[in-house]
Amino acid sequence: MKLVVRSLSAIAVAAALAVPFVQFEAYDAATGYTSERGKAVALKKNSRQQQQDLPAIYRRLSTRTQDVPDFAEIYDVNERKREFFAYLLPAIEETNQRILAQREMLATLHDKYRAGETLSREERDWISRLADYYRVDADSMQQRFQVLARRVDIVPETVVLIQAANESGWGTSRFAREGLNFFGQWCWTEGCGIVPAARPDGQVYEVRRFESMEASVVAFVRNLNTHFAYQELRAMRLEERQMDDRVSSDTITAGLMSYSERGQDYIDELNQMIRINQPIIEEVQSAWLDVGI
Repeated sequence: MKLVVRSLSAIAVAAALAVPFVQFEAYDAATGYTSERGKAVALKKNSRQQQQDLPAIYRRLSTRTQDVPDFAEIYDVNERKREFFAYLLPAIEETNQRILAQREMLATLHDKYRAGETLSREERDWISRLADYYRVDADSMQQRFQVLARRVDIVPETVVLIQAANESGWGTSRFAREGLNFFGQWCWTEGCGIVPAARPDGQVYEVRRFESMEASVVAFVRNLNTHFAYQELRAMRLEERQMDDRVSSDTITAGLMSYSERGQDYIDELNQMIRINQPIIEEVQSAWLDVGI
């Protein structure tokens, strides 16, 4: 085979001839591209970047945990509690961080809207998808912002951990072990979950089955943020936000009257569990924070 070697100058000439003529656009360091095409390219690039910066809404959490530890085999009560809290905490933390990102963006866009600035198509689409996720049915953009301000907010980690412990028997219930359901959430489509052994005759509900522990956490928080039964909870949370810019466990538990048929007795039990287990929760949170750092 004959080896053909070209000089660097020949290669450069050939490359120059092969490339079509391109007219470079003028660029002004202060104002950007001066041609219409350059401006369009820049706007499109900025739009893509803006869309990437909009927080996720429907995306799954970063992990999908499908195994449940055998908590019943941990005979030391405090150790069982630590393991249970540590098992759930990362999912709760990520869920709340995602909500806080949504809330911050929502406030930014609301300020922009009130200032009379035009929202981009990506921003309007994002608000529309956020409204769908939080089940907001509003006629105007301003009404959407008002309702979303009540619904797009966190549920404190302590409340989520304690309700999971209460509803799942510290992760030992049949529904937690078989359905990854740690909050006793129901569904009404045949085959959507697990039929309770003690379900009354004529009832069709099932205890919902989840694809992961994380999905159970997300669904629980979304339920408190959207269901009509927790309107008072959301109103109290917004009032507390406006006063102190925080969300306390007491405010959330006070709004859970409809979560159980036991009503006030259920709320009192949750608050007692929080008082007893707060030191262990803080211990686990501190350990989790150290790992995160």
